[in-house]
Amino acid sequence: SQGKVNATSYDVMAIVIVSLQTFAGMWINAFMASVLCVAWLKKKSFNSNEKILLFLGCCRFCYMGITWAYFFLSVIYPWNLFVHPIPQILSAIQSFLNFSNLWVSACLCVFYCIKIANFRHIFFIYLKGKIDRIVPWLLLGSVLFSLVISILAYNIIDEAHSDNLNSTGQGNFWKLSIKMDEHFFPLFFLTGFGCAIAFMAVIFSALLLLFSLWRHKSKMQTNSGKNLSMDAHVKAMKSILSFAFIYSVNSACLILTLIYATKKANPVVFLILVFQYAFPSVHSLILIFSNHKLEKTLRRTLSCGKCKVCMR
Repeated sequence: SQGKVNATSYDVMAIVIVSLQTFAGMWINAFMASVLCVAWLKKKSFNSNEKILLFLGCCRFCYMGITWAYFFLSVIYPWNLFVHPIPQILSAIQSFLNFSNLWVSACLCVFYCIKIANFRHIFFIYLKGKIDRIVPWLLLGSVLFSLVISILAYNIIDEAHSDNLNSTGQGNFWKLSIKMDEHFFPLFFLTGFGCAIAFMAVIFSALLLLFSLWRHKSKMQTNSGKNLSMDAHVKAMKSILSFAFIYSVNSACLILTLIYATKKANPVVFLILVFQYAFPSVHSLILIFSNHKLEKTLRRTLSCGKCKVCMR
């Protein structure tokens, strides 16, 4: 059909690997969201931690689905995909979901820190008492900030698209080799600024929680029994440190993406893409194993699936 290209072996391999990663990631996040929804319907209540996890699971599920569709179409139908206003809409949706994922993850780290860490400062005590009321506003702020970024992304790419068509004559397709000119500097700046704030929130939360854990451990050295507060500290630290590591690698991949964006069929670009697709899945899997309810349900689901396979 018109606009379709013959996929090379490199393209086929990329589609297969990315599709497998996407399927696994969407299944993990769909599992997390569905378990939380079922629990919500059963007990008719929802705590702040579950609200954040549910929002994060839904956001990552949509993000991976949209990103996979964009990648698949860009390989099979590259020219038809870039007909106005498809690139603007896809970029805006991806920006919204990506930043929602980023900021909600940061909110989860801040929530763990405030909920679990023990400090006697009056402001910290105030936040600990009000955190359940603050969480909905944090989620709303994350959505609004992501919406602003997505609108700016749409406008910037639309302006670059218009200028590119004017410079290349009257055409119907967006030139894929468009250079990163001054149009994209505001978007890069806002992207870096938003990522830096979220990263600072994660690192600050990890440091506070680590300091609280160290203080609590020094007080409990003479106590040989199992301490629930210590377990909560350790589980929260695993979640926050895992996200901090994942986010650090993701930031490096973002920088490399900007460097190699104009180079087609580059193995480095494909490797970056593989890492970026793995992050939402790996972090969500860590969150599942950090939550007793989700971990128990996952193990029961996998064991039931294994039994059905064996019976066949």
